[in-house]
Amino acid sequence: MTWPNRITAAAACLLAAGAIAGCVRLKVHGDNPPEPQPRADTMPTDRPLRVATYNTSLYDDAAGGLIHRLEHADPGARNIAAVLQRVRPDLVLLSEFDYDPGQRAADLFQREYLEVAQSGGGEPLHYRYRYLAPVNTGVPSGLDLDRDGVARDSRAADAARAHGNDAWGYGLHPGQYGMLVLSRYPIDDEAVRTFQRLRWSALPGARQPLDPGTGQAWYRPQVWSQLRLSSKSHWDVPVHTPLGTVHLLASHPTPPVFDGPEDRNGARNFDEIRLWAEYLSADSAAGDAPDWLCDDQGRCGGLPPQARFVIAGDLNADPHDGDGAPGAIAQLLQHPRVDAGVVPRSAGAAERARQRGLPREGDVASHTGDFGPGGGTLRLDYVLPSQGFAVRDAGVFWPAGATAQASIAGASDHYLVWIDLADPTDPTE
Repeated sequence: MTWPNRITAAAACLLAAGAIAGCVRLKVHGDNPPEPQPRADTMPTDRPLRVATYNTSLYDDAAGGLIHRLEHADPGARNIAAVLQRVRPDLVLLSEFDYDPGQRAADLFQREYLEVAQSGGGEPLHYRYRYLAPVNTGVPSGLDLDRDGVARDSRAADAARAHGNDAWGYGLHPGQYGMLVLSRYPIDDEAVRTFQRLRWSALPGARQPLDPGTGQAWYRPQVWSQLRLSSKSHWDVPVHTPLGTVHLLASHPTPPVFDGPEDRNGARNFDEIRLWAEYLSADSAAGDAPDWLCDDQGRCGGLPPQARFVIAGDLNADPHDGDGAPGAIAQLLQHPRVDAGVVPRSAGAAERARQRGLPREGDVASHTGDFGPGGGTLRLDYVLPSQGFAVRDAGVFWPAGATAQASIAGASDHYLVWIDLADPTDPTE
């Protein structure tokens, strides 16, 4: 999440969505030439599959800034790597990791940070497979999305924050606040689906923002018809694991703040979350795939009913507290295909919530981020498995302040969330 301690209210982010033809997709990056993918039944099965999500705050306001930081021993990146070395997920989504087409930042983070033992961390950590692709943040829309009378692009004299407001997703340069998937197991690149360019207006019953003063649509028709739904992107990344193919459903919806009384970001956050609910509900296998639910490659339909999945990401929606639209995250927590019964918790979250002293209705031990004295702690980050797994364990890497590991956990205002999954027929269960 990008909260006020990072972006001023004056730079209220308008994370809009729309679609244009075409798509750029990157191949999965491995450290060896393509080779036959091992069968799931030949992989180790003596331990559960650990899946995690982590908003890393590894972004920079300047294009190429993250690369520069990683080339110069960035202390925040060292702590992020130390946390990953401690938790050692098999499959992890990193949010707010700036995207660059040459994958230079991802290469540096892997080689200079994860594969080097960090102070406070564990043994070096190697991920053979990764997935990353373009996102909407910072990409010029050519439209006046913030209704200030000017459609700005990156060549404008006031290109910085004003440009961000008119980008498809708020960002000061293309790729800011991107996503990166790291995996120990092979990624099925040919089957990856992305929904970067899906139009918001294509979503049936979309929450089109209204001007409260007039009751009319806040976006002009020519703008609304082009807006993209995803503020970054929505990815379905199939991974061949010891438990079979697991679809990592990765996204990072806009925070439901930094707007006005029209609540355009709150509406977009709700519908970005809803996209996954629709994706799980569309029975494309029955031959009635909705014609609006088409990915950037032109393939339509949802996730087959028998497919296993894990929804992961900073979803910017707390079940009980915060500024999100009521019921936003309930669309997933209460979905019949989702097993939300095991809630990751930590001692550090409960401790910080007590220190902040803000009123909270939900379980503060389940919170995953701290947004300062004004924002307090909230549960925004999720790892939600499909029904049919055995959930062995789960947690949030948020050590209590008196512990030795607390020093590495504060590199981001979010904390890593993890869950351990096994097959319910596993004899160790």
